[in-house]
Amino acid sequence: MTWETHPLTPDRFENFADVVNRTRRAHHCWCLSHRLRAGEIEHLGGGSREQAMRTLCERDHPPGVVTYRDGEPVGWCNIGPRAEITRLASSRLIRPIDDLPVWSIVCVVVRPGHRRQGVTAPLLEGAVAYAASHGAPAVEAHPVDPPDRMDLTMAFVGTKSMFDRAGFRVVGTTDAVASGMPRLIMRRYLS
Repeated sequence: MTWETHPLTPDRFENFADVVNRTRRAHHCWCLSHRLRAGEIEHLGGGSREQAMRTLCERDHPPGVVTYRDGEPVGWCNIGPRAEITRLASSRLIRPIDDLPVWSIVCVVVRPGHRRQGVTAPLLEGAVAYAASHGAPAVEAHPVDPPDRMDLTMAFVGTKSMFDRAGFRVVGTTDAVASGMPRLIMRRYLS
């Protein structure tokens, strides 16, 4: 089994779409809702959420990474400098704990049909490596710690145990919730 993780550049957009929106629904999230404000999405896409995401792929810091198993796209991680994720940067519920210019993980998605098959470990490692290659001093995530299985509609935030296994540690709490559970601040230092 071969794993590869690559930034979401324009030439990989269809692979990303296969993971997050395989039926190409126009009003689907397209992994923008927790990254940008509605006005920014409109400005970037001219009414098309898909086009807004395509535009983000052309930036110096593409909006995340796609993980492949044996050449097939199986995972997506929305990651970037916190300062470039405007919904997070301006959040009153998930505030920074210090001035470190962290990169933040907004969303983690495993393609249907590939869940519970060990995709998140190489996906998170690839996302962290991508951030490190761009000089990130640390990567943060904001998961929950569910007592049981997570409601799939909110699973994109990830779980504490998933990030524990990837070397992240709890460094704070937030005022945000997902599926009625408090979201944590977990961090992995890179230097």
